[in-house]
Amino acid sequence: MRLQQIQFLKKLGFGLREIADMLAREEWNWSGSLKQQLHYVINEQKKLNQTESDLRGLLHSLAVEGATNRDVIHRLIRSSGSDSAIKHDYRVRMFEERELPLLERLPNLNSDDPDSLEWIALLGQLNKYGDSDPDSPAIQRIIARMHEKYLEEFGGEEAFAEKLWDIRKSSEQSEQMGLYPIHDRLISLIENAYAIFLSRNN
Repeated sequence: MRLQQIQFLKKLGFGLREIADMLAREEWNWSGSLKQQLHYVINEQKKLNQTESDLRGLLHSLAVEGATNRDVIHRLIRSSGSDSAIKHDYRVRMFEERELPLLERLPNLNSDDPDSLEWIALLGQLNKYGDSDPDSPAIQRIIARMHEKYLEEFGGEEAFAEKLWDIRKSSEQSEQMGLYPIHDRLISLIENAYAIFLSRNN
């Protein structure tokens, strides 16, 4: 029976020395110990969730960049290290109150939701064809799908989209927003290819 008690308490995360005290002392404060351990486990779980999110972000950066080099990691560290309060204040300052919920629809590099994964894949494909002409069929197909996704998520919100794209084009503003740091070459390719797409479809 005592062995089962020890194994159970170890499973809950208690150390052997603490378990010995818990089982030896009749007056042990079980409620206090369990609450303290629960608090510890919750905090550790948050840390693990953040670690999982960071690892997913790095893996997804591979899909976008084709390779994760020191520059990419440096940009990700700077982006993830931005103070959440600063990000929030910047968003409130840059967008109207009614536009703030739209920001929740933006793709998240650290997420596995289908929309984010498709955006990541599209950016990765564009990066793969980065040296091609913006007018090439391969790039125009990718841009066409990006446009479809834009309409699905933000159709009718042209002012919001333009404001967001202006921020996107600035690495400094993107960092303040907490957006994934897309390099200038890819930004330029998207802008040029999209201009061609619109000229043919408007």
